[in-house]
Amino acid sequence: MSTHAPAAHGHPHAEAAEIHEQRALGFWLYLMGDAVIFALLFMTYGIMVGNTAGGPTGKQLFDLNNAAVETALLLSSSITFGFATLAARQMSRQAALAWLAVTFVLGAGFIFLEVREFVGLIRAGAGPDRSGFLSAFFTLVGTHGTHVSFGLVWIVILGAQIAIKGLTLPVTSRLYRLGLFWHFLDIAWVGIFSVVYLPGLL
Repeated sequence: MSTHAPAAHGHPHAEAAEIHEQRALGFWLYLMGDAVIFALLFMTYGIMVGNTAGGPTGKQLFDLNNAAVETALLLSSSITFGFATLAARQMSRQAALAWLAVTFVLGAGFIFLEVREFVGLIRAGAGPDRSGFLSAFFTLVGTHGTHVSFGLVWIVILGAQIAIKGLTLPVTSRLYRLGLFWHFLDIAWVGIFSVVYLPGLL
């Protein structure tokens, strides 16, 4: 008989929690990379904002009311996502799903207004090919809108997982990472509103 005791194994729940913490760290690294991308797009816009090539400027094109409504929708969605997170921590599946649904509606409203703005600009002859300024504008704002659209898809998928699997550790871990992503987009939009829309209307 062997005198050596079998190797001790960690508690499965502790090991699972450690795995999800590692994934959260990896997601933080992704967000930092995304922040670098947005920083470069902001820098490019700052360089190109005066290159209108004789075309329209931001003051002639931008609608502050539209941008303000977009801002209100996205910031409100951040609050409702926070309520969804709190509901998940309280293990209230229905409340979490309800707040995610409200978040989705607010985010979808934001995307609708952004697409409407882009279509209106293109129809007015102010598309991304008109000038360096408009090319930088469409790239910066469009990149943010693409991220929001991806977030909406993620909300739908996560909502389905909560409805089917419940608020398990893997699901709540994904909810936490989605929350990081969504709040990051709010911060990026505040930057866009402050750097692109407000100065462009002065």
